[in-house]
Amino acid sequence: MHDLIIRGAQVFDGSGAPPLLDDVAVSKGRITHIGQVDGPAQETIDAQGLALMPGIVDLHTHYDAQVTWDRTMSPSPALGVTTAVIGNCGFGIAPCPAPLRETMLKNLSVVEGMDLQALLSGVNWEFESFGEYMDQLRRTGPYVNTAVFAGHSVIRTAVMGESGSTQAEPSPEQLQTMQALVRDAMDHGAIGFASSFSPNHSGYGGIPMPSTIASENELRALTSVLGEKNKGVFMMATGTRASPDVMESIVQDTGRPGYISTVLTMYNEGTPELGATYYERCAQALARGNELYVLTSCQPLSFDFTLTDPYVLLSHSAFDAVKTATPEALPALYRSPEFREAFRQNLRQPKAGILFLGNWRHIEVGQTAHAQNQALEGISIQTLADQRGLDPVDVFFDLALSEDLGTHFVGKFFNNNDDGVAPSLKHPAGVITLSDAGAHLTYMCDAGFGLYFLAHWVRDTGHFTLAEGIRRLTSEPADRFRIPERGRLQVGLPADLLLFDPATVGISKPLPRNDLPAGGTRMVREATGVHGVWVNGVKVHDGTNYVDHTHGPGQVLDQFNT
Repeated sequence: MHDLIIRGAQVFDGSGAPPLLDDVAVSKGRITHIGQVDGPAQETIDAQGLALMPGIVDLHTHYDAQVTWDRTMSPSPALGVTTAVIGNCGFGIAPCPAPLRETMLKNLSVVEGMDLQALLSGVNWEFESFGEYMDQLRRTGPYVNTAVFAGHSVIRTAVMGESGSTQAEPSPEQLQTMQALVRDAMDHGAIGFASSFSPNHSGYGGIPMPSTIASENELRALTSVLGEKNKGVFMMATGTRASPDVMESIVQDTGRPGYISTVLTMYNEGTPELGATYYERCAQALARGNELYVLTSCQPLSFDFTLTDPYVLLSHSAFDAVKTATPEALPALYRSPEFREAFRQNLRQPKAGILFLGNWRHIEVGQTAHAQNQALEGISIQTLADQRGLDPVDVFFDLALSEDLGTHFVGKFFNNNDDGVAPSLKHPAGVITLSDAGAHLTYMCDAGFGLYFLAHWVRDTGHFTLAEGIRRLTSEPADRFRIPERGRLQVGLPADLLLFDPATVGISKPLPRNDLPAGGTRMVREATGVHGVWVNGVKVHDGTNYVDHTHGPGQVLDQFNT
């Protein structure tokens, strides 16, 4: 008897080949037959009119802390993800000597936008070493297959303590210890090594994250372990210091693939040509035989904010007064004609490197505080201004003031133009991923990037066929990160499956939830058109709710292709 038979689905195998109308049988966690399947099963699903694909492979997540209290790794399984890589950018929680736990969590809370009290009360510390963390994950039983990076900032903190954020040069002994910890992580199944030189990556109290002050020599010493082991991948939040030339040089020295992650590769109307230069430099590296890729986002990079904490606007000089104002003083400041005029002047002559350049079509009304304004949700400030014949600056502040500054706005400042984004998605040096799932929880949730891709880039705009779109979300990322057996729907392989309706698949707007430890809040998205998600043959989500498991079916991945 089969454990599961899914009958009559359009079956996409993840290779990019056209679908076949077939049955799929699963037993003992693996796909046992594709074609006409006879005989009984413990569960049979009529999938006529639906599509069946491999589960989505998400290469860029930050569930390192959350997974210790939430084995579901919510919301990713509900959004079709069956394999996730954590520890990106070199931020995580293992290895961590017990006396440094609070330091590690304080930095993580800021750099990845996580609720500190939720971390302090929620993280289950049953480990100090990387190997012990991997063992804890196995005991926990995550809902999705999980791979873990060895992280530069984590290891720097473990060795140097708080001075990891202030001491640029480690002692020779400290550097040797860091190298030893990278070796230990690789020996215990790390997927590779991750780091960051991004100046935007700050820790608790505004201190730099440890890796961002490290020298290039230190980075090379740590990545050399990948070459020494002849395994693992290297990902880097590059900033400007880890240029494509530096990244290619490390790839060439180690013989291991490298991956660039930076907003500089995203489409930005202020410098629309900049992102394309990164892809071209990677293409040149690939032509020279050096595997260098860009981790590519398919969604507008969205920031949820209110005018009580307008962090996305603070780089405008008009907001200098906001930084020092008490909460009680903010309404009067926002009503001030002088303040508004100063902000307009900032927008007429925007400084380099700021997020909001003055296009009010890129700021939408998010969640409103008053029921009578609910109809405005999802509408851009520019559209409201056009409808009302008013200046968008006045519409923006007046709406927030009418709701006692409780209005949520959504800013879409990068990847906000399809014509600008499409070339990066189609570029051979791009790998579609970059959800940041598990991070920046208070103002965004891009965990549903795969469903967004299927809805927007496949169905709505037709930039990709469904078969090719599925390949870009499944077998290609698995292959790029050397993850064996995942991303394909074939007989003998693990049954990581996503059953969905191509006509309705998609994601909701960001939705607020108060479900973190210590009452912390986060934004999540819900799926549309999803009819079931299976990991290693076990259903983890039925399209509406999570399926309760005391031990999740996801494997802790520790063996990778070379």
